[in-house]
Amino acid sequence: MQFQFNSDSSVMGTENVSERIEAMVREKIARFEDRLTRVEVHVSDVNGSKHGADDKHCVIEARPRGGKPIGVTGKADKVDDAARKAANTLTQRLERLFGKSERHKHDARPDKVM
Repeated sequence: MQFQFNSDSSVMGTENVSERIEAMVREKIARFEDRLTRVEVHVSDVNGSKHGADDKHCVIEARPRGGKPIGVTGKADKVDDAARKAANTLTQRLERLFGKSERHKHDARPDKVM
């Protein structure tokens, strides 16, 4: 699985932000890694140097093998919190997506096998 991290210049001021967020996202979606081709994380500070409620945004896009991309967003006062919210939402969406595919796989009933 490829991992790509993008941010604006105001977010990169924090130390090791890309490594922290990549490690946290990889940990949250670890059980789905073999089913994903790429994960892209975009973090931004909506109003730059001004402070405000929920001004840090994190958008995560995951690309399942053979499926449509899934995009989620997290907003918070801190970049790490926004990324955590987005990663939690992505985990829930992936559980729903892959859980459905697992539930709909059918084995032949023993009495119907010829």
